[in-house]
Amino acid sequence: MHTLRFTIKPRSAFGTPFVGDTLFGQLCWALRYRFGNGWLADRLLGYCEGSPFMVIADAFPQGYLPLPSVPSGCFQDSIEDRKVLKKKRWLPLAGMAADFRGWQVLARTDREAADAVLRAGNIHLDDPALQKIGPQPHNTINRATGTTGEGMFAPYSMPQIWFHPAMRFDLYAVIDESRIDAEELTAALTDIGRSGYGRDASAGLGKFALEGKVERDPLPKNSNANAWLTLAPCAPQGMGFDREKSFYRPFTRFGRHGDAAALSGNPFKRPVLLAGTGSVFALANGAVEQSQLFIGQGVGGVSISQSEAVNQGYAPVLAIRMEV
Repeated sequence: MHTLRFTIKPRSAFGTPFVGDTLFGQLCWALRYRFGNGWLADRLLGYCEGSPFMVIADAFPQGYLPLPSVPSGCFQDSIEDRKVLKKKRWLPLAGMAADFRGWQVLARTDREAADAVLRAGNIHLDDPALQKIGPQPHNTINRATGTTGEGMFAPYSMPQIWFHPAMRFDLYAVIDESRIDAEELTAALTDIGRSGYGRDASAGLGKFALEGKVERDPLPKNSNANAWLTLAPCAPQGMGFDREKSFYRPFTRFGRHGDAAALSGNPFKRPVLLAGTGSVFALANGAVEQSQLFIGQGVGGVSISQSEAVNQGYAPVLAIRMEV
């Protein structure tokens, strides 16, 4: 298996954050439409038995990875204000070679990361922002009265995520090239970028384009690694990790079907408990296999109406050296 890195250029507002397991689900639909239902069914064989054909990460500001979700005591003391340090959540790729305890000092806030990406594109702003979230009003017209009203016809707002046109994001994907190649995944991502990703894609949200060449195995290596840093939400249960040296923020994914299945009688999936992006997991024996590019497990049985549906409980990982 190999890790690929794509460069994403947003072309519209977004209704859904770029999260790995959500994008995986939409990619499955895009691959099904492009190559057929049988093609996808073949690739999903063994998915819940530790054999995924692809594992998709979250999208990160270009040149950055998430700062590990560990207690502040794991990092070295700093003279910076604690509130400022808590806002630092993006680690420059160039800083990965530094000692783990110094990572928090090297990390950047949303604003600092956005400023670096924009300056790389020769854009200089006084108040750079990684993203801006604002309400978008919606109306539902009662055809009997020709206007809005109460209840289901009451006006409402939904949040939209806006990025600067010059913002760029890195998207990592681990693929089994015996089952899907870079060209096939690129085609599916291109299809999603044209039709839209996430909520309200049919209303024009979630448009993006791919830029530049696909990079192969771009993540740095660490021969002294003793833990994994996750680049997407994952399901780490029952994998033998050391509880004393593993850190994560849990959250519950209340998923729903996409595409045509979203219009079914029951579009909602069963909740799935996951560990958030930026988690750190260490094995009890301290050994980290450098060739391992993902951890986690595929989650089946998430849908009542679609028995073959799965949830990505895998995450691409980066091997790191953590001192606790």
